[in-house]
Amino acid sequence: MTRNMSDIIEAYLKRILQEAENGVVEVQRSELAELFQCVPSQINYVIGTRFTVDQGYIVESKRGGGGYIRIRQITCEGPQALPEVIKQVGERISQREAEGLIERLHNQGTITSREASMLRAAMSRDIFRMELPARDEVRARLLTQMLIALLGSA
Repeated sequence: MTRNMSDIIEAYLKRILQEAENGVVEVQRSELAELFQCVPSQINYVIGTRFTVDQGYIVESKRGGGGYIRIRQITCEGPQALPEVIKQVGERISQREAEGLIERLHNQGTITSREASMLRAAMSRDIFRMELPARDEVRARLLTQMLIALLGSA
């Protein structure tokens, strides 16, 4: 299996994130670009596509001299995580984002396979016969209520 540069950068960032005691890693874009001998936009691409909220990460960045990228992994375990999960859903959520969140909840053992299947079915764009942004707003409200019912009773 051939791994491309994006896969290598992603694996590196996930490894140092896993090793971080507080679940937060702070890196400099230019240092990563130098380490992997790539352009800084490659680092931006990896962080922008592989460290998203629906994949369980919060990314903060500060540009300019002394700038940094801070990546924090979000866990969704137990009822104490409910406010964080609901915050991730927000006012609107796309089908892809909802499916990513559901998958993460399932992978972390927060919800069962059956619950994940039912949530995915309810999030399908085929269910919501309306235009955007109303579709994503209704999906967010429905997902929020379903998560409250599932996680709030845990």
